[in-house]
Amino acid sequence: MLNQHSIKLALLGGFFVVSAAWLMAGPVLTTTGNIGSSDLIVPSVEATPDERYVGSETCAGCHETQAKKVGNTKHGQLHTLSAWKGKVVGCETCHGPGKEHVEGGGDKSKIFSFQNVDAKTASETCLACHAGKEAHNNFRRGDHWRNNIGCIQCHSGHGSDSVISTGAKGVETPLLHRSNQRLRAMLRSGETQLCMSCHNEVKAQFSKPFRHKVLEGAMNCSDCHNPHGGFESKQTKLAVGTDAACIKCHTDKQGPFAFEHGPLKLEGCTSCHTPHGSSNPKMLKRAQVRQLCFECHTGITEELTPGAPSLHNQAQVRYQQCTVCHSAIHGSNSSRYFFR
Repeated sequence: MLNQHSIKLALLGGFFVVSAAWLMAGPVLTTTGNIGSSDLIVPSVEATPDERYVGSETCAGCHETQAKKVGNTKHGQLHTLSAWKGKVVGCETCHGPGKEHVEGGGDKSKIFSFQNVDAKTASETCLACHAGKEAHNNFRRGDHWRNNIGCIQCHSGHGSDSVISTGAKGVETPLLHRSNQRLRAMLRSGETQLCMSCHNEVKAQFSKPFRHKVLEGAMNCSDCHNPHGGFESKQTKLAVGTDAACIKCHTDKQGPFAFEHGPLKLEGCTSCHTPHGSSNPKMLKRAQVRQLCFECHTGITEELTPGAPSLHNQAQVRYQQCTVCHSAIHGSNSSRYFFR
């Protein structure tokens, strides 16, 4: 029968055997916490003892152009972040170990290439680091993912060549990244041009007389939409109610009000307004305000309701503009009829 001393020796020996096996097993491909305010997750892939990694300097010997471009981007500056100390940084962070690729004389089958895989496979590589933040968490639920539009269709992992984007009407659109004077988020071109290269059905709406100033560069598509996916239709940035994306700018319409206008709270701003552009003032869906009101309030005219006050007589031009009296139409704290 083993004594207590023998049992302790056996346990200690087992611990050393397991530890040695773990150390020889190589890097672990899991992920850990965030880098401060960055949107990257640090992979726990140690850089050192693995001889399969050759370093970015070796890669630059053949891929000089890409090396120069990526050096000015966040990807090229990972080695300066304390959270990435001791991790694999540079080209091999995304493309994997390069020893076999180099020894094979540049054999493309010996390295991970984003050009040789489908959009979802390439995006999974990006999401290994670009996940864990609200902006990217729902990418796999989004319309882009479902339609095989991946990260590299819009972003360039090596950085963009462009420093400014030209709008559809020849207007220079300032989409510069503040730190390195390149397009922000390593986009392949201006955000508006990228979006409209696929969503060209909305381009005409931004040319209408009353519109959001997207083509002029005053705002971007991503101010209202989350290109990385979401739970709402059209991937709009909605958090608390259907009007959340709008009231971010139109704060005076937010409320809460003592007397709420039902359509606004239940259906949102788009029940009356077209979000991209309109031929009607205030981007309304109808040419006249009363036409919009009558879609819900069908019983207020004298013709339909003889007992209604004469001031609703639509035969008189002076009473055909509903918001002359009902001026607080988005909500009121003083009148249930939305008087001022």
